[in-house]
Amino acid sequence: MSRKRKHKKHEEHVDESWLLPYADLLTLLLALFIVLFATSSIDAQKFAKISDSFSSILHGGEGLLESNTSMTPGNDTSSTVIDQNNEEEKKEETVASEEADKEKANEADLEAAEQEELKKIQEKIETYIKDKDLSDKFSTALTDEGLLLTINDNVLFNSGSSEVSVSDEEIAREISDLLVMDPPREVIISGHTDDVPISTSSYNSNWELSVMRSVNFMKVVLENTELDPRWFSAKGYGEYKPIASNDTAEGREKNRRVEVLILPREAETE
Repeated sequence: MSRKRKHKKHEEHVDESWLLPYADLLTLLLALFIVLFATSSIDAQKFAKISDSFSSILHGGEGLLESNTSMTPGNDTSSTVIDQNNEEEKKEETVASEEADKEKANEADLEAAEQEELKKIQEKIETYIKDKDLSDKFSTALTDEGLLLTINDNVLFNSGSSEVSVSDEEIAREISDLLVMDPPREVIISGHTDDVPISTSSYNSNWELSVMRSVNFMKVVLENTELDPRWFSAKGYGEYKPIASNDTAEGREKNRRVEVLILPREAETE
């Protein structure tokens, strides 16, 4: 009889080969957390020590994340970049500040030059006033708005009338000659009255009277063909911008006036 072959029973062993990659994975995770902890700290020396320890764990070699640039105090690349950015910002601020100073200086120079030109125009008008012996009826002043020529209303108008009197039209034309400027400037003519109420067939209020006086005076001025109407405008303020008290006859007389305002050139572009 043939012998039956007896098979030896081998003990089954669990495959433990997965432990090696698992252990490596745990090591790498540990390394990752160490790196995260180290990078969250500003202390570069501590980071260097941890890197050295990490190198030992991973069987020697260069420290983890070690590169040509050593993470040592005084050689921090990020700090260098920040310092460079700060320097660039400071330079930009300095340039902007210098440009602003230059602009202010230029504006100051232009303003000074403009004031000088207005003074020359004022001198020309003052000479006319002196030659015509009109110092008690005319006056000039340099204000923040520009050069102001003030004319008492009785020089140009009869009481309650808005028409320039025939006898004073020549004065209006002479004033127009004084307003010929090169280059031209904006001129605003405004009418003013006292606070004594007026009610005539032509005007129901001082406001209407002041507006028409400024318009009619401007019409006579613009008969001068050397003047461009585009530079002229008229306003009426009635009794609402007095320069003296209306409680006295002298004050009311001062308030009844026509003003010619010559604007500085920079104000025309604002």
